[in-house]
Order: sequence, then structure tokens, then C-alpha cells
Amino acid sequence: MQRALEIGLFQLGRTIPNPSVGCVIIRDGMVIAEGATGDGGRPHAEEAALATLDNKAEGATAYVTLEPCGERSNGGCSCSQLLVEAGVKRVVFACEDPSPYASHIGTERLKAAGIAVETGLMADECAALIADFINNLPVKR
Repeated sequence: MQRALEIGLFQLGRTIPNPSVGCVIIRDGMVIAEGATGDGGRPHAEEAALATLDNKAEGATAYVTLEPCGERSNGGCSCSQLLVEAGVKRVVFACEDPSPYASHIGTERLKAAGIAVETGLMADECAALIADFINNLPVKR
């Protein structure tokens, strides 16, 4: 998770309107891919990391600083769905998605697909990546 945090910090302030997120994918104890949210918020970190693997990560673990998205505003494939399709067996994320529209949707999709999900690893440290994003969230009514 430390490496995912470092990758996310590198993009801090460049991903608006989305939060800066880092993702590291590990298989058999080796880093096989990493990615961060791109400039302007696209691609998402998981999407960037998986693209380097041709979206194939069978049996791997993804470490992500923020809960993988469950829906995309542009109608594209969500990060949680990309992780399912790539064959990831475990996802560890630091912070839950704070959006009132998206929180837990990604986690529910991962669990429904039989993927082990763990939360909270380095949550305090990774919260710095999403502080501005949280401050600019709309209030769900």
C-alpha cells in the first residue's frame, strides 16, 4: 500500500475533478503493474494498472488507495468490474469511496464475484489523497 500511496501522491492536484488514487497489483510476491489516476481524472488508477497487463491479472492482489469505483459517470466499465474481469483474487483498499452516490457499490460487486476484500490498510495516510475531493462532494438529498 505504501507504493500505491507514493504513486497517488505524485498525481495529487492533477486529477481534478476526481481524487488522486494509486494502484499496485502484486502476484506471487512481485509487483506486476502499477498505475495512478491520470491528469484530469482519466484513466482511473486500476484501469491504468490493468491496461499494462492487457487486463489479465489472474490470481493477483490489487492494493488501491481508494475503494474501486462501482459505476462510471461516463457509462464506461467500472474499476470494480475491470478487476473482476481481470481475474484478481483479492483487493485491499485504504479508504472507502466518500461519494454519497458510489460508496460500497464497488465493494459489493467485488464480493459478489467471490473476490476477497480488505479495507483500512494505511487509511489515515491515504486519506490525504482524497481530502480535496471530499471537500468538493455534493450533498445527497
